[in-house]
Amino acid sequence: MRRAGRTRPARQDYSAGMIRFATPADIPVIHAMVRELAEYEKALDEARATPEQLHEALFGERPAAYAHIAENADGEPVGFALWFLNFSTWRGVHGIYLEDLYVRPEARGGGHGKALLTELARECVEHGYERLEWSVLDWNEPSINFYRSLGALPQDEWTVYRLTDEALTKLGS
Repeated sequence: MRRAGRTRPARQDYSAGMIRFATPADIPVIHAMVRELAEYEKALDEARATPEQLHEALFGERPAAYAHIAENADGEPVGFALWFLNFSTWRGVHGIYLEDLYVRPEARGGGHGKALLTELARECVEHGYERLEWSVLDWNEPSINFYRSLGALPQDEWTVYRLTDEALTKLGS
């Protein structure tokens, strides 16, 4: 969905094409970075997605998610953003839910995280999406400070609930 009169903002040169859409060839590095992120978040045992599952989700017949890759000056992937569309009944339009944002430690501070979020904000503007949302662990102060520096606001009045594993099976059976 595109709003009339809106055009895509001119792309800033973050450092010669730092951000691009992921391709099927990126699946191994995306999978590796998902596992690195899970380890950082102290939940590696919960990261069970396989490269095949990621390929199907991103590039299968009916993609469920999308991904952008951040590259360093040598063209090597150093970060990624994996996201999907959500929908706001209050706003009546889609938004983007950012499932994962990760920049490898050696590339942090180089503008890759900001460039990834900027690209997702552009996706929102281009398509008329009115929200860009994500979750952050309450102990992850570096990320919280970074998000606040961009103008992101915490939604402290909401508590996330999740059903998985045995509880999900029990309820769904």
